[in-house]
Amino acid sequence: MSEIAYVRGDATVPSVKGVKLIAHVCNDIGGWGKGFVVAVSRRWPEPEAAYRAWHRDRASNDFALGAVQFVQVERYVWVANMIGQRGIRTGSKGVPVRYEAIDTALGRLADRAVELGASVHMPRIGCGLAGGRWPLVEPLVTERLTRRGVAVTVYDHGEGGRN
Repeated sequence: MSEIAYVRGDATVPSVKGVKLIAHVCNDIGGWGKGFVVAVSRRWPEPEAAYRAWHRDRASNDFALGAVQFVQVERYVWVANMIGQRGIRTGSKGVPVRYEAIDTALGRLADRAVELGASVHMPRIGCGLAGGRWPLVEPLVTERLTRRGVAVTVYDHGEGGRN
């Protein structure tokens, strides 16, 4: 079993060979425009367009907590839009993150990573605007991905760097 590799840098620019899956958490209300998705959209327009269409047509598709949408953006690069947060604001029901949805999505991500022979690259998913805590997310990543032999790199954005 491999361990999660932690590096400083930008998860949208993984510097490894082979097929790469860039994973991130999205909300369940169709909002896209803050957090890691800004970096994704800066590099590729397809993940945002696909997410918005997926949300718009949700009455006839699988758009829901725990679902994952895979969008190919380059020959060897895919973006995984994982629905892992309910809404976008902290309120009476707590923070938006939904750990069970992230867990379900990570299982689907692992299946695709194994199928493609891909490595997975991500920020600390669910721990930014979603309000989650990495000590609760990290074991899910380990259980669903690294235990299945999927190489995972988690990126922490450099201090003082550009966002």
